[in-house]
Amino acid sequence: MKMENVLLKELILATHNQGKVHEFEVMLDGLVGKLSSALEHKLDEPEETETTFVGNALLKAHAAVKVTGLPCLADDSGLCVDGLDGAPGIYSARWAETDNGRDFNIAMQRIHDDLGGIDGTQRAYFMVVLALVYPDGAEEVFEGRVNGKLCWPMRGEQGHGYDPMFVADGYDISFAEMDVAKKNAISHRAVAVEKLKKYLSDNE
Repeated sequence: MKMENVLLKELILATHNQGKVHEFEVMLDGLVGKLSSALEHKLDEPEETETTFVGNALLKAHAAVKVTGLPCLADDSGLCVDGLDGAPGIYSARWAETDNGRDFNIAMQRIHDDLGGIDGTQRAYFMVVLALVYPDGAEEVFEGRVNGKLCWPMRGEQGHGYDPMFVADGYDISFAEMDVAKKNAISHRAVAVEKLKKYLSDNE
């Protein structure tokens, strides 16, 4: 039996975010028999010790495979600002950490301050890496990127994370002002998921 056939029967999504699990259930409908999460399997979240999106995504996927013995998919993503040498990048979530949980308003204000202000010309991009790891150790990596610029003040109530300060190329509204379905169709994650879907389809 090919390993890909096992994948189509069951896949673990290495996340504790059930909303993300639902998104992938919709996007991978017909390509994966059963999709479950790290939360459902009571898996600990491994410390992200790598220095790249690829490294952290693979780290999380391998950790889940080791415990479950099933194919696992993990992602790592962030906002990369050209004027900050790619920061916050892999530390995007950590920039938002506070004693009371994550507050991305604080993280966005930090980007603004570190840049010395934002006038709508500062370039940035969202990056995501999906890492698929099989029980035999085989790895597949799918990258997605969407380029754009920063806006200030923050705009919009949709989306999450850094969406209120990001305007994708070709648009004049922020990700947080954009209809969710529209944003999900053009986002960095959509690009990576399309590559994943093609891979799964080709290996049915």
